[in-house]
Amino acid sequence: MIHLPILRAGRPYASKRRAIVNDVRTAEPVVEVSLANGGLIARDLARAGDNRKVLEALSAEQLVHIAGDAARRFRDDRLPLDEGSDQSLEDYLLQLASTTGLPVALGSRNVDKICGVLESMEGVLAGLTRGLDLSVLDAGWGEQDGRVLSYVRQSDTLGAILPNNSPGVHTLWLPAIPLRTPVVLRPGSREPWTAFRIAQAFMAAGCPPEAFGYYPSDHDGATEILMRCGRSLLFGGEDTVGPWRADERVEIHGPGRSKILLDADSAANWPDHLELMISSVADNGGRSCINASGVWTAASGEEIGAALAQRLAAIEPRALTDPEARLAAFPEPRVAHAISEQIDRALAAGGARDLTAEIYGEGERVSQIDGCTFLRPTVVLCDDPGHPLANTEYLFPFVSIVEIAAPLMPARIGPSLVVTALTDDEALQRQLLECPDIDRLNLGPVPTLNISWDQPHEGNLFEFLYRRRSFGRARLRA
Repeated sequence: MIHLPILRAGRPYASKRRAIVNDVRTAEPVVEVSLANGGLIARDLARAGDNRKVLEALSAEQLVHIAGDAARRFRDDRLPLDEGSDQSLEDYLLQLASTTGLPVALGSRNVDKICGVLESMEGVLAGLTRGLDLSVLDAGWGEQDGRVLSYVRQSDTLGAILPNNSPGVHTLWLPAIPLRTPVVLRPGSREPWTAFRIAQAFMAAGCPPEAFGYYPSDHDGATEILMRCGRSLLFGGEDTVGPWRADERVEIHGPGRSKILLDADSAANWPDHLELMISSVADNGGRSCINASGVWTAASGEEIGAALAQRLAAIEPRALTDPEARLAAFPEPRVAHAISEQIDRALAAGGARDLTAEIYGEGERVSQIDGCTFLRPTVVLCDDPGHPLANTEYLFPFVSIVEIAAPLMPARIGPSLVVTALTDDEALQRQLLECPDIDRLNLGPVPTLNISWDQPHEGNLFEFLYRRRSFGRARLRA
């Protein structure tokens, strides 16, 4: 069986305590993963400053070039797993599918996202830093455009408590390396593959091993990382991220509740926007926090919902190796059944209707194909924006349709990671621009999944890792 070791400053370490991750189709073991306990993590993080100094021996510009080479190696090379075993990209995609339920076709698209960020790192950093000359970070201070600039780092490391749902989330921590900050990665329990392969690609491209800590662990290990890293990214549902929301050292990546808004004029021409709505809801299997989970419209709610239901219901569950697969399986069938039952209870309370159930038939939301359990796309029409299903999201293509007057939308949508507003109404646009609940606002027909990596939709990693400070320098007389 494949074994994935811990990486301590990039060096593999096999622990006695291990977890076996099984195939979602057959329940057969796929990989044995070494687990790090809190004590080991604490000991390693006590040397975080030394690891940072090794990484800082390279300039930011050199690390940008290494990132570009890492993209090529991620795609093309056979990269180490454990002693005596390695992994091709094809191996990675099949292994990823086997433990997470993400189809190979969707995994391949996520590889494009990861490699795209690595290849475009110079532009990504230019956006994050607003065009800062990166030599300022190398020296600690410098002059640019007639200004004296200085930045001080906030942490020797960046921790990342990573999820299982989509490899694309790894793009959010990638700029830490050219920003000369080692990373401490705790992978999802069913997705140990992506963080490990990225680390190996970077090291093969010449990045110092000290830049990478990789610590599969239980919740105690995750807590140790969050407590000991000066800055961390935390991914998860509200139960996971809620206790850390007040901690300024932790950047939260929780539920997105992203939405598409249509004013009266756009609602009158809703067929023109149907493809936009479908891609926003269903691309990447509906598993991203930037997938639209709500369509709020000033009119034609029933017509929009019926059209979405017809189109989304045509997305059938398929085998994970099928090149046409667009839905991801649930590794734990009980989770799929629990989500479906939760939706049904909310529907039974009244005030909402499942438009896709009218197509599939009652009780057909959960589907078994090729040994996997899927949730089929679900479109719910809500009578009121206060309905429990009007502002929620799930890890599959789920969307609620809410009909509400356009001027009321900004005050009622609640926290929304991405909002695509289909309106030319300047007054409504101004309301949305002033709305503090929106992290990324798209004015016009931009799918919610279309994001710019140099203009982050959820936090700015450079500003999270570095703080600008006042700085002056005068030369002493000889």
